[in-house]
Amino acid sequence: MKSISQWLSEYGESHQNPTNKLIHWVCVPTIFFSIVGLFYGIKLGVDLVPGIQLNVAMVLLVLTIVYYARLSPSLAIGMLLFSIICLALAQAIESSGLVLWQVCLALFVVAWIGQFWGHKIEGKKPSFFKDLQFLLIGPAWLMSFIYQRFGLRY
Repeated sequence: MKSISQWLSEYGESHQNPTNKLIHWVCVPTIFFSIVGLFYGIKLGVDLVPGIQLNVAMVLLVLTIVYYARLSPSLAIGMLLFSIICLALAQAIESSGLVLWQVCLALFVVAWIGQFWGHKIEGKKPSFFKDLQFLLIGPAWLMSFIYQRFGLRY
């Protein structure tokens, strides 16, 4: 199994162009959120607290955090916090009366267009064409920069 440093380094190889990096700072979190939002709408019929039901997004996020914890317990904490923010945002959108899946689908499509445009600028294929695990490494790659900024080890 690759270490988190190996994953991040390999991911970074196709993310050198400053414009592509900037696009990733917007699009990767947007895609992560949109996927959370799409699965948030699939309820499992169990009330956690009044007004909030257990949903598929919560289950998948637990599995995702376990994956991150195997790579880096420290980064998993950051990803857990970001995941909680995504869940709260999905709940807020759902409570606002907007149709959550429509909002998330639109964000998903626009963000992926941005990602592919960024890679066209970069001149390199997205990493996930090589290994689908890179779809989970992208958010951790961004989180690693936040950790570095604050002097946190991962």
